[in-house]
Amino acid sequence: MNIIIVGCGKVGRVLTEQLNEAGNNITVVDLNGSRVTEVSERYDVMGVVGNGATHSVLMEAGIDKADLLIAVTGSDERNLLCCLIAKKAGDCQTIARVRSPQYNADAPYLKEELGLAMVINPEYAAAAEIARVLRFPSAIKIETFVKGRIELLKFRLPEDSPLCGMAVKDIAPKLHCDILVCTIERGDEVYIANGNFVFAPRDVISIIAEPKNAFTFFRKINYKAKPVNDVLIAGGGDITHYLCGLLEKSGISVTVIEKDEDRANQLSEQLSNVNVIFADAINQEVLKQENIEKKEAFVSLTNLDEENILLSLFAKSVSDAKIVTKINRIDFDEVIEHLDLDTIIYPKNITSESIVRYVRAMKKTIGTNLETLYQVIKGKVEAAEFNIRTDCELTRAPLMELNLKPGVLVAAIVRNRKVLIPRGSDTIQIGDSVVVVSDHLGLHDMNEIIR
Repeated sequence: MNIIIVGCGKVGRVLTEQLNEAGNNITVVDLNGSRVTEVSERYDVMGVVGNGATHSVLMEAGIDKADLLIAVTGSDERNLLCCLIAKKAGDCQTIARVRSPQYNADAPYLKEELGLAMVINPEYAAAAEIARVLRFPSAIKIETFVKGRIELLKFRLPEDSPLCGMAVKDIAPKLHCDILVCTIERGDEVYIANGNFVFAPRDVISIIAEPKNAFTFFRKINYKAKPVNDVLIAGGGDITHYLCGLLEKSGISVTVIEKDEDRANQLSEQLSNVNVIFADAINQEVLKQENIEKKEAFVSLTNLDEENILLSLFAKSVSDAKIVTKINRIDFDEVIEHLDLDTIIYPKNITSESIVRYVRAMKKTIGTNLETLYQVIKGKVEAAEFNIRTDCELTRAPLMELNLKPGVLVAAIVRNRKVLIPRGSDTIQIGDSVVVVSDHLGLHDMNEIIR
């Protein structure tokens, strides 16, 4: 595919790297010449210096032959204008990053009227991800498939977990839970689960289950399964604005600490049911005055990664709260993962993953549609949802007779709104939605899981 990416910031760079590795022809556009040079030379892609919201620059970038334009500059208005001009100048799909809360309610209208393939709001997407884990605090991360009927939950085993020393195959007979273990992370090692694998303390495990079955499973292994009742948030930016609205609908009590007086007053006016404190959260006395020791959740959403990390480590040291930390920079993600901060949110990764998912789904397939895609373990394991459209090799035999590639797990099947955690004797049928967990990255069609 021929793809133009307007904006060479952090998201633009991640998209360039991932889409280029997937075999697409990439052209990057940015007003900053040094950025264009750096990105084009690093990833061996075409580069154009100029304003991507002008017809002449887009023509130079090859808009007349492009299949997709992605606008991820720092300006919402410029991104929308880029897409509008691209639709007029070429016959391509367009994606715009739109971040401001004032446009959020209009996103469906903008998508429809401007003919956009996608409007992505990283701050709202980050808030939605935080809200999911606060409703299920046992999990580090939660992803949903088949319109919420299936969840993939990632969690860490404490030292005293009843799962320690237990094999994967023993979960069903001993706990009577209908869940499927997908992956295990132990240090720097990653494993696709098999029945003989034995759990150890500090393992990070991902499971697939229906929400009600996940609730039962966590209750049986002595984890917190109920939503938190109250949340303390440090920082009052756009993610906080969206998050408060989502938590309010769930009946969760929220306190926000914001050090900018104007912003604090603005939040107080916009969020009538939220307790907004004008103070600096980096001050430990302020956190103690707001009873951080007794809060069930603490979310650090300031503009500085260093502050967010320190605040989260402090909250972890003085409370048993569910900890959520926002990180903007993605360069040191592997180092940050080792800090044991519980749930870490990368808004820029959420944006790039959503767009890469769409690009993968655009590609023509043999008989299955890629519907949803998540990175279970970055750069190592993906979980993908496919819709089976036609008769194919996958539908002609039970799972145990299919010659599947190693490192592939058929994790769930949804048929006629009913969720099935598959066993070897089960079959895949036309019309099914199927979730596959695999260490084979870049699957476009489910038939690719067969040797």
